[in-house]
Amino acid sequence: QVQLVESGGGSVQPGGSLRLSCAASGNIWRINVMGWYRQAPGKERELVASSGRGLVTNYGNSVKGRFTLFADHDKNTVSLQMNSLRPEDTAVYFCNGQGLTGPVSSLKPFDSWGQGTQVTVSS
Repeated sequence: QVQLVESGGGSVQPGGSLRLSCAASGNIWRINVMGWYRQAPGKERELVASSGRGLVTNYGNSVKGRFTLFADHDKNTVSLQMNSLRPEDTAVYFCNGQGLTGPVSSLKPFDSWGQGTQVTVSS
């Protein structure tokens, strides 16, 4: 079983900054993708940023140029630096990790989520 634990988040005024962090633990053989998604009230969960091992980071259109993802696929950690925050960034942010779990003889894919952390941008 793979667990993702998030930290950071909170309340900030428009134009401010926050940093979210996430660490994956458990029976991880290899993590291939780590990233963040968010879900605002009444809306579907959407991609914020995601990084595949050895690949270019993908950002949601609304956060490009403001958010930066830092992923370490070997240390199983991912952080999201959020700058120039706007009220529309208010949402619950979820960490996501995808990879392989189990013994080498019987590896299985996993797609795990953190519990979510609230980010509120308001004056």
